[in-house]
Amino acid sequence: MSLKPSVNTNDHAQGNLNSDLVIVEYGDYQCPYCGAAYPVLKELMKEFGSQVKFVFRNFPLSEMHQYAKAAAIAAEAANLQGKFWEMHDAIYENQQNLNELYLFELAEHVGLNINQFKEDIQKAELAEKVDSDFESGVMSGVNGTPSFFINGNKFNGNAEDLLELLRENTKN
Repeated sequence: MSLKPSVNTNDHAQGNLNSDLVIVEYGDYQCPYCGAAYPVLKELMKEFGSQVKFVFRNFPLSEMHQYAKAAAIAAEAANLQGKFWEMHDAIYENQQNLNELYLFELAEHVGLNINQFKEDIQKAELAEKVDSDFESGVMSGVNGTPSFFINGNKFNGNAEDLLELLRENTKN
């Protein structure tokens, strides 16, 4: 399966934004497998951040994870204050404490303006962004989280496999 739509300006990206190597993760903030992948992906970015453009798209499995969508919206709200990745990281690093109230603590922790954050999480366009990420995942053949794409092609493996692949391919 290939990635639809391809990576664009609506996406959250970090690393080398001009890299030819683009990795996309579809993730759910409450998913334990995404939580386990998070430190591996941090390691991957530490080693290969100068060579990789890493993109995160929301894929909250709301039926299984009651706070996944609220967390995704919270990260999108943080993005409006230029702190998407800080919030993304804070949520994954405190995943076991996740609930709607705790998201406000994390927002404070990453230095967001709380009054603005409270207003922003109500905005329909943030929920729409999360929904459109989710729909793009469905169209791209995502059936669980985390799911990874390398340069637009679905990668059949987990975060460890991804890191291993990069290590193998950069030895030369």
